[in-house]
Amino acid sequence: MPDIDLVVRDITQEMQQRTDRGQVATYIPELGRVDPNAFGLVVIGADGKVSAGGDSDTPFSIQSISKVFTLTLALGKIGDRLWQRVGREPSGSPFNSIVQLENERGKPRNPFINAGAIAVTDAILSGHQPREALGEIVRFMQFLAQDPSIKIDEDVAASEQRTGFRNIALANYMKSFGLIENPVDFTLGVYFHHCAIAMSCRQLATAAGFLAYLGRNPSTGLSVVQPERARRINALMLTCGHYDGSGEFAYRVGLPGKSGVGGGIIAIAPGKASIAVWSPGLDAAGNSHLGRIALEELSKRMGWSIFGV
Repeated sequence: MPDIDLVVRDITQEMQQRTDRGQVATYIPELGRVDPNAFGLVVIGADGKVSAGGDSDTPFSIQSISKVFTLTLALGKIGDRLWQRVGREPSGSPFNSIVQLENERGKPRNPFINAGAIAVTDAILSGHQPREALGEIVRFMQFLAQDPSIKIDEDVAASEQRTGFRNIALANYMKSFGLIENPVDFTLGVYFHHCAIAMSCRQLATAAGFLAYLGRNPSTGLSVVQPERARRINALMLTCGHYDGSGEFAYRVGLPGKSGVGGGIIAIAPGKASIAVWSPGLDAAGNSHLGRIALEELSKRMGWSIFGV
């Protein structure tokens, strides 16, 4: 087995030297201010060993990566009833597309496109005030990452609320079909804020650890979800975690993963490691350009693809 520290160091150096960095997201103005040259990579093994490179402790806006954790929370609250409100199929469309909602009577295709994540957020919110629901999400992230300092970047949240007209349209369209139970403003407020949580690669790789070890946090031994649920969340990440770039990610990297337009990606090597990478420049599908390339190299060099070496 190759030395993981050396592999992480070499990949980090290679990525830092590349000039093809993709385009930083600008439709959320605060994200457009991020340094496009940033790059971080963290791999946490089954024994808790951390291999880190680059800007691994710099917090960034996790954006849609939060959807993995809100899905986990919503399934814990209402179980498989969630699937009455959101599907489990790849979208093949941009993450903020309204076309599918019209064709499928307001039911989002999966929980990782924006419409699906808004419906998941609505399920978490039901029976709570927005501040309570948001506090529950942040505390869950702090618990998983074992770090009480994790918080929401209020500037990013405000930037999203000022410019989130497409998401407002998606939520209102779902509301017209009865798929959103709470006031749209409440649901969207919680959604914009949980996407604006700021975390580092180290914190994200720690938080995602339970998905690599059958639902159990490897450092504390505590069960977060049952093994079957962890497997199913991983399956959804593999098929739907990168919008209409999900097939390409599975083909090249061969690991369950979830991206965010802040340039972060988490990836899971079942039984072996939880991984987080950050490079703000995005490809045409809205996924981190160098992040995907780095994960492809990591999977290849370590022999971690779930489809075999």
